[in-house]
Amino acid sequence: MEKLKELWGVIVIGFVLSIWGGVNSYEFDDFFSNKSKVSFLESMSFLESIYGASAAAVPPNALMVGLTLVEGAAAKGAVCLDGTLPGYHLHHGYGEGANSWLIQLEGGGWCNNIRSCVYRKGTHRGSSTLFEKKIPFTGILSNKAEENPDFFNWNRVKIRYCDGASFAGDSEDKATGLQFRGQRIWLAAIEDLMSKGMHNADQALLSGCSAGGLASILHCDEFRSFFPGSTKVKCLSDAGLFMDAVDVSGGHTIRDFFGGVVSLQGVQTNLPSTCTDHLDPTSCFFPQNLIANIETPMFILNAAYDSWQVQQSLASSTADPQGTWHDCKLNHARCSTLQIQFLQDFRNDMLDAVKGFATPRQNGLFINSCFAHCQSERQDTWFADDSPVIRDMAVAIAVGDWYFDRANIEAIDCPYPCDKTCHNLIFK
Repeated sequence: MEKLKELWGVIVIGFVLSIWGGVNSYEFDDFFSNKSKVSFLESMSFLESIYGASAAAVPPNALMVGLTLVEGAAAKGAVCLDGTLPGYHLHHGYGEGANSWLIQLEGGGWCNNIRSCVYRKGTHRGSSTLFEKKIPFTGILSNKAEENPDFFNWNRVKIRYCDGASFAGDSEDKATGLQFRGQRIWLAAIEDLMSKGMHNADQALLSGCSAGGLASILHCDEFRSFFPGSTKVKCLSDAGLFMDAVDVSGGHTIRDFFGGVVSLQGVQTNLPSTCTDHLDPTSCFFPQNLIANIETPMFILNAAYDSWQVQQSLASSTADPQGTWHDCKLNHARCSTLQIQFLQDFRNDMLDAVKGFATPRQNGLFINSCFAHCQSERQDTWFADDSPVIRDMAVAIAVGDWYFDRANIEAIDCPYPCDKTCHNLIFK
């Protein structure tokens, strides 16, 4: 009876959150790791859907865009974890943007072992039968000039994420029927979009948030190769700069986790040889070891104190079994002086990883000192009256100026707590 009450309580909480859409969340870390035996790292797709659906992020008049399944993908083995067809949402451009294409790779965590991938295939991150039939296009996907000044009239696409390795795996587990076909999904979706007019693109931008931001780094040069040299092609990674960081216990939570993702899902063969010729495959799943060798112009957008990394890489429940970091990771205002110093050291490591990245004018950088995650898809952080800024420059303006070569963008914020424009995520 107690277990039934507990389960019902979680269902009610999830239902309320889905309606409210806020970022203040139930403590899914503790629930999944202790009750369902599926860790928060593995179930991040659920919480990321909350991040991206806050009331501030989705305006009441947001454009709703329908789902298109990639017919014929199954014949190429390009299927979701459960064997269903992959899909995307496309809103056509017009006017001056009719031949410009923006591809957004959806984020949503990863799965690193059979158990967690079996769980995932029963969610909208592993099966297209559970995809939303329509989703809101906001932020960089908005069709309104006042919300998205540079890309509002482009062809804008969100490719759904239904593998578990940032669109990079290619293997299977026959015993459970799991299909790890992220690389094939990526290729099938691009091929389908090419047949629908993208082959005529004179401008293209590959973007992504979180696990999709990592995917945009992994696939950037490959995306460039699909177009003739005359096409202007660039890439944007939002909240994808996952650091190979030491956690609060001195361990390597995220490295251990990524190691499972890479080995289980057959990611090794799809990693850039410029990295794997001198580093192990797990190291080559970390952007800090990839970005220096990407030839296509790239923009990195990241919060210096990325909320996901703080909660699940640096201070996960396994790294902090006594809960010393519990209050701090849910609300930065509750951090001690020593905890803030630890986070400042993490920020310094991130800045070291991108040192010199934006020196070539072709690359861009926007690292603000916020406790946030995914800022290009949320309207309130992308472009609104009170959006976060660095030197009075909003994210949308920085990305647009960089893409259209209007300015060299290397925006690095001063350290916390100097930035009062942040939309910091607070959890309860």
